[in-house]
Amino acid sequence: MQVAILLYDGMTALDAIGPYEVLQAPTLNTDVRFVAREKGVKQTDFGKLRLTADYSLDETPHPDILVVPGTAYPKAIMGDSQVIEWIAQVHKTTKWTTSVCTGALGLGAAGVLKGLNASTHWLAHDVLKQFGATPVKERVVRAGKVFTAAGVSSGIDMALTLVAEEFGADAAQLTQLLIEYDPQPPFDAGSPDKAPSAIVHEAREAFAKLQATQ
Repeated sequence: MQVAILLYDGMTALDAIGPYEVLQAPTLNTDVRFVAREKGVKQTDFGKLRLTADYSLDETPHPDILVVPGTAYPKAIMGDSQVIEWIAQVHKTTKWTTSVCTGALGLGAAGVLKGLNASTHWLAHDVLKQFGATPVKERVVRAGKVFTAAGVSSGIDMALTLVAEEFGADAAQLTQLLIEYDPQPPFDAGSPDKAPSAIVHEAREAFAKLQATQ
């Protein structure tokens, strides 16, 4: 089963690497490839980390599973018409089409989410509505063959959910154990419904400042 993880300049690293760590598990016998408009090194959103795409979009026309990572700068994916067209085309033949965080905006721009419930980073729910999707405040949302995950770290949950659906619950549990995914965060502040209001306000301000730099 071929897994295509999309890379592009400005992506969030964990959005791609979280699902990668799950879907590349040797027990699954998958062919995981990093793909981009052009092969080569892609810079992540804050410029301190780079990932390499070994395959171009043209070399990956029919992946079984598509993973679209998000970005702190949504225009990085929504503004690339060639990538959006590729997403729209490969979605026609994928078995599973997935996104992490604001990667859902890429799916939305490609017309994948129209009329569907979907998740994305909580700060991007209003943008998701522009594509005819209904934002859902859940960590992982399935709508037919489409899986969307909330912010950044939820890509691991999405990938494990996908593994359970495709390969069975035992395979998902084995993968979870192998990567020792046993979250015990030091603070219960991982969602706007739980975090202190002052922290939520600060997060909104930080996001607004990021968007102003685009």
